[in-house]
Amino acid sequence: MDKLLPWFHLKSVPGIGNLLFKRLIDHFESPERIFQTTPADLLRVEGLSPRLAAAILQHKMPENIQKEIDLVRQKGYQIVTLLASDYPPLLRKIADPPPYLYVHGKLDPAAHNIAVVGSRHATAYGILTTKRLCADLAARNITVVSGMARGIDTAAHEGALLGQGPTVAVLGSGFDRIYPAENHRLLQRIAENGAVISEFPLATKPEAHNFPVRNRIISGMSLGAVVVEATRKSGSLITARLAVEQNREVFAVPGSIQSFKSTGTHTLIKQGAKLVEHAQDILDELSPALQASLPVLPENPTDTRKTPSSLSADEALIYEALSPYPIHIDDLGRKTGMDSGRLCGLLLQLELKGIVQQTAGKLFSIVVKQIG
Repeated sequence: MDKLLPWFHLKSVPGIGNLLFKRLIDHFESPERIFQTTPADLLRVEGLSPRLAAAILQHKMPENIQKEIDLVRQKGYQIVTLLASDYPPLLRKIADPPPYLYVHGKLDPAAHNIAVVGSRHATAYGILTTKRLCADLAARNITVVSGMARGIDTAAHEGALLGQGPTVAVLGSGFDRIYPAENHRLLQRIAENGAVISEFPLATKPEAHNFPVRNRIISGMSLGAVVVEATRKSGSLITARLAVEQNREVFAVPGSIQSFKSTGTHTLIKQGAKLVEHAQDILDELSPALQASLPVLPENPTDTRKTPSSLSADEALIYEALSPYPIHIDDLGRKTGMDSGRLCGLLLQLELKGIVQQTAGKLFSIVVKQIG
């Protein structure tokens, strides 16, 4: 018999959620033994009723289970069970871990994971900051874990890859329904340098209720969770709350006090989250044992914004004086020492090249797509 069948069989029993599944495995040590025991033995497990004990022993295995397992293997994926050596060890310790994970790529059980999450509608500042932070974490052998959503999640994975480190994406859908669709190529890069994981069957759609569920995996397999750009109603705050419940560290990257997109992160800081400016702020909160296993971070953090080689000396001067946060043309003039006529002409050239953008009030900033 396929060794995975009992895992899927037990998961298919109505009323057996992740919490009860873990209690059963903790007690009986394998799903096979659960189906071979007696109702009296089952009732020794906390939370199990006589009705549910009977349902377990009488439940017939759905016919589609073997087909699902076969399809996973045909597509080159793996299924990693709760008792497998490569199952994330921190995730195994939460109250309701997934009984098994679908894995595309390779999980490293010895990895030091940090979750990085934030707004799907991120600002240029949020994206650049996330890329820099995650590139620096990756350079320190930290594995960045995120949800591969648009915005901050995507920037987190891209930053980790830029820092030549592994990264793990946790999906809120099955592998056959990748969301968002434009991240297919990113998914492949993640799988080649880390892993893409999901607890959902292959054909599961990216429905809204799946994402809060997957957030417990993002925080659960990580030493801590970093939130970048979150409003007061952001789903990223769910990850932060779960991290607290799982006894994980919570970090927050401050944004502009004028940006409503950072109100959630600022609230976290007021509530005691560690304020993060650099990767070292995160590492300082981790244990001395973890610190000892990491290489020394260079004094200058990884800069993912490279000045395009095609720019003239004056254009490069302006580019380097700009950031993702809009700056008024008068302030830019003071920073560069250029007169307004010369500055306006050069800014127009940079706009035409798609490198700089202007917003209302003569404010200028870097175009995000040029970063990293």
